[in-house]
Amino acid sequence: MVPKKPIFYGWYLVGVMIFAMTLIYGIRASFSAFFPHVLDKYPDWYRGSTAIMLSLNILVYGLTAPIAGALVDRWKPRKVVVIGIFTLALATAACYFATELWQYYLLFGVLAPIGTAFCGSPVYNPTIMNWFEKRRGLAVSLGQIGGGLSFVYVMLIEWVSSQWGWEYSFFVMGGLVLAVLLPLYLIFFYHRPADKKMKPYGVEEKPASIEQKTVPIGPDWTLRQAFKTYQLWMLVFSDFCFWGIGNYLVLAHQIKFAEDMGFTSLVASSVFALFGIISIIVQIGAFMSDIIGREKTALIGVVMAMGGLIALLSVHDNSQTWLLYFYAISSGFATGLFSPCVIVGSADLFHGKNIGAISALVLTGVGLGGAIGPWLGGFIYDKLGSYNVAFIIGLAAYAIAGISFWLAAPRNAAKLRAKMLQ
Repeated sequence: MVPKKPIFYGWYLVGVMIFAMTLIYGIRASFSAFFPHVLDKYPDWYRGSTAIMLSLNILVYGLTAPIAGALVDRWKPRKVVVIGIFTLALATAACYFATELWQYYLLFGVLAPIGTAFCGSPVYNPTIMNWFEKRRGLAVSLGQIGGGLSFVYVMLIEWVSSQWGWEYSFFVMGGLVLAVLLPLYLIFFYHRPADKKMKPYGVEEKPASIEQKTVPIGPDWTLRQAFKTYQLWMLVFSDFCFWGIGNYLVLAHQIKFAEDMGFTSLVASSVFALFGIISIIVQIGAFMSDIIGREKTALIGVVMAMGGLIALLSVHDNSQTWLLYFYAISSGFATGLFSPCVIVGSADLFHGKNIGAISALVLTGVGLGGAIGPWLGGFIYDKLGSYNVAFIIGLAAYAIAGISFWLAAPRNAAKLRAKMLQ
């Protein structure tokens, strides 16, 4: 009888990543749920100035991400994630006591995203890349399921708000990070296979004769070398446009927009959850980028994102519920395809011992764009009394994101490395 082959340890890390992304990024996603409550409690606060707390959150996250990526490459990864977990949990729970806008700016806008960067994607994405030489696209896509679940997680926040009041949701979110993530990370988290005396998935499957004939392809990419390539900056700009300007401009305001159109908060939140569910389903199949290529997969995502936003622009009252759900399905489909492509595309182009810092640098695009998107949506509404112009800007951002990713061209990774070696 042939003994059953044990499950590769990297797949356990993928499972932990799903929990981690749900709880960590669910805190950021919860902004759309408590945004209407904040505006109701403090009617003198403008939508633009209130949305700055999310803009700050994304900006600080983007600026901190490269620091977290560099630390996890060069320092002790477990210390990095523990610092992140405690910072995120305590800052989130402390939001319960906030009564002034500057306090939300400090806690939710500055401290929470520092914690997010130190225990979230800037640390975990390169970890998964380190563990998987083969099926990297599938592993990253599965791990990113947690990103989709973070939007479903908002339904829990809505339930807590309805039962005990929206302020108590900050205690729940902070407490779950400590109670669930801390033990999971301490038990399972290993940044590199060598930390457990293992090899990446797929390496051990190569026949010895092939390995012996392999010619070294050259040194790993350094940050300085990557900085000199336009491909890196195209990836950064792509994330800037798709997530920062496109997605976050809409996601920050979509629940409030739906309520403005006459929908109940429950319906509005269910649309948010549907967006997350669809992105989860699509992310499971996003390994198609391993087959048809990163660029084609991302292009499909961009087209779907634009279609969803056009549907949202067409909503004028609560008799058009189907348009709201079409937006959620189409946009969830788009996000589920596009996001893993950027992550894995950066690994295709710049994989090596510095991939943590380089992939985290790509996330600065999200941070810089996200600093503009949520605030811009609120500012335009405050000035014009409508989100239409903001959504049109989002359409343009999606289109530019697709062009930028195509120009980054992960398909030409071998040519780029050959040029670096010259």
